[in-house]
Amino acid sequence: MDLAKYQQSFLKYLEQQDFNREPKNLYAPVDYILQLGGKRLRPILTLIACDAMTNSFSEALPAAMAVETFHNFTLVHDDIMDEAPLRRGKETVHHKWDVNTGILSGDAMLILAYQYFENYEPIVFQKLAKLFSKTALEVCDGQQLDVDFETRNDVTIEEYIKMITLKTSVLVAAALKMGAIVANSSETEADHLYDFGLNLGIAFQLQDDYLDTFGNPETFGKQIGGDIIENKKTYLYLKCLEVANNEDKEKLQFFFNQKLEDNSIKIDEVTRIFERNDIPNLIQGLIQKYTEESFEHLHKLNISESAKQNLIGFGKYLMTRKV
Repeated sequence: MDLAKYQQSFLKYLEQQDFNREPKNLYAPVDYILQLGGKRLRPILTLIACDAMTNSFSEALPAAMAVETFHNFTLVHDDIMDEAPLRRGKETVHHKWDVNTGILSGDAMLILAYQYFENYEPIVFQKLAKLFSKTALEVCDGQQLDVDFETRNDVTIEEYIKMITLKTSVLVAAALKMGAIVANSSETEADHLYDFGLNLGIAFQLQDDYLDTFGNPETFGKQIGGDIIENKKTYLYLKCLEVANNEDKEKLQFFFNQKLEDNSIKIDEVTRIFERNDIPNLIQGLIQKYTEESFEHLHKLNISESAKQNLIGFGKYLMTRKV
């Protein structure tokens, strides 16, 4: 699959967007976060979906831009909530400017995202906006659950999967369905793409959780061990509590009840506990499971075999990524 084709087209469209507006302290952070790099996976999915349906994807560029703008809005606000210093290896918006600027610029990005749907005729606009509103609210639901989990000691793996489905996966699914909507596909076809994306998004977030602890800081672009520092009840933590002996369980719970100034010892100790209990292999197995489930939905799509293989290739790439 020629991902570069989609990425280059999207980046060219991104470069054409003019955020050199007044007041500068509102729009400069918008330009900064959008130009910061990142994988651009969600907008690429919008383009791929449209291309799979029509063998053309240029008409999906505004919808892809809406997806990317919204995604980056969530990152700006997530970084404020997590007090994160780095995003993609660079200063986060609220560190480079200040918290108030980050909040307001993020708000502006949400509104800017909706404006991209104005490029479409009314019926397509309505479908895109309806899906987008539903997705945006679900992302907020997921973010609140994530925050709630930090102070709860009874989170289940089932609850965690629900949270990442809302916080991360629904946007991946919506990005694909938007491509189908722009392509004027049937509701059935669009829903199959959505379900493909929903499972793929869960696998994607689980891979992100894995990389947060076991990734390479040079390529991952975020602080390694950030979830451990924030006491996030990820699958790694919850599965470890399920399979570990009492000694490891007590150690893990002890560290996850701490907020320390120097987190290096905490990260090292928790990582060792995960490794002792085979958690890296267990999470990789779950990533594989959700990826394969996502592929099952592709077989229900009435698209060319080459288009299906392209989507499968993209899914496999996400499952094995290092960034």
